[in-house]
Amino acid sequence: MGQFATPIELAMDIQRYAKSHFGESEEVRFIDPAIGTGSFFSALLQTFPPSRINSATGFEVDPHYGVPTAKLWSSSKLIVHLKDFTRAITPKKREKFNLLICNPPYVRHHHIPKDEKQRLNFRAWNTCGEKINGLAGLYCYFLALSHPWMSEGGLAGWLIPSEFMDVNYGVAIKRYLLKKVTLMHIHRFDPTDLQFGDALVSSVVVWFLNHPPGTGHRVRFSLGGTLECPKEECTVPIEALQPDAKWTHFPGDGSGQVNTGPVLGDLFKIRRGVATGGNKYFILSEDEIESRGLTMKAFRPILPNPRHMQNGEIRSDRLGNPILDRRLFLLDPQWTENEIEARYPQLWSYLEEGKELGIANRYICRHRTPWYRQEKRPPAPFVCTYLGRSDGKTRNPFRFFLNNTNATAANAYLMLYPNESTTLCLQMRPELKRRVWMLLNQISPDAMLKEGRVYGGGLFKMEPRELGSVPARPIADLLFQSGTLTMNVG
Repeated sequence: MGQFATPIELAMDIQRYAKSHFGESEEVRFIDPAIGTGSFFSALLQTFPPSRINSATGFEVDPHYGVPTAKLWSSSKLIVHLKDFTRAITPKKREKFNLLICNPPYVRHHHIPKDEKQRLNFRAWNTCGEKINGLAGLYCYFLALSHPWMSEGGLAGWLIPSEFMDVNYGVAIKRYLLKKVTLMHIHRFDPTDLQFGDALVSSVVVWFLNHPPGTGHRVRFSLGGTLECPKEECTVPIEALQPDAKWTHFPGDGSGQVNTGPVLGDLFKIRRGVATGGNKYFILSEDEIESRGLTMKAFRPILPNPRHMQNGEIRSDRLGNPILDRRLFLLDPQWTENEIEARYPQLWSYLEEGKELGIANRYICRHRTPWYRQEKRPPAPFVCTYLGRSDGKTRNPFRFFLNNTNATAANAYLMLYPNESTTLCLQMRPELKRRVWMLLNQISPDAMLKEGRVYGGGLFKMEPRELGSVPARPIADLLFQSGTLTMNVG
């Protein structure tokens, strides 16, 4: 159900930070919409004097946690509601809360049923006026639905995944933070320091006050260390923060300036590699193809996983196949099943085996016609790894390969197809292809990491649009330095 318990040290750090924003004698009316076993309430009791805690409320939908939690805190001021917060009736004005601290459930969008997603979206629109993207996780709905529970000027601290700062579905949340409330501080934990041992997620704490921002307001961004003593920080004018921009660029110089020169997206059309629907079934070695008696006409070459690629340049044999120790081929027959049954009985048997194994009913396969037909991904001269790890300073987690073969690539890669102007340049001067590849690998780790996204444990990921935003001035200068061709930037 998406529960990831908050370590008590972190809960204490968050409550100490909250206390610093309250007056010396101000009473606290506390709520946690996803209380779990009560880490934040426990930290509240250790941080605020009992006389200043006016009331405390928690919601927990899972009885496995909720029942013991209600018993554990039965002698305290905490009232535990064993119900779904997203279905709770909002309180009257005099019953609202001036301190909301929450680590909401982390449930990915594809685990939220369609009808439930529609209900949550409708409630979010009614409560905070924002339409949540269908790809948003459950934590986004929790944040939106909590709005009417807060008193005017109340303080909220949300411990949530940092991914909302970079992805499309986070735009609605960022718009809410910029327009409906006063965003005070976003602290991003060091990605190599997992806050939750059982979740591969990079976390942030988002702090805001429940009233619209004032003129000239600046937002504090910090990174690493603790909330009180971060390793890096800056303040950014709220006017410089756009909902559709990446916020993990901060801490930075605080200027909000972005690159205005050429980017990779000006030179290449960037696509994700083939999503096969089942790599073990659709991608076979030469030996496997031969042993099953399958026709090679049904296959096309495909690059192996990056971990099997020792060299950055992939050379080709006379047939266009990669010269590699591990040579793989993608099943992609262009015939109907009737044609296959009549002409290639062994291949037809293999397809029947795929049906028996449930391959044909997997999400990707059942949305294809026929189910075994692959996406159109022709060979690309340059490919980049999709995932990687880095120390964030010197080692680039992403590798570029020079592909001199007819091999396509699976979705472990991003494929860079030269646009029309770039293609013309490379046709006029074929020797530039290798130099372009060398310049791609000379892009600084900082430039790549700035555009990508990061998960817990220092795992970095790059989507096509993000790679397209990476600055590419040296490559553009190389390609167009003759002045015979021009490019459009933007």
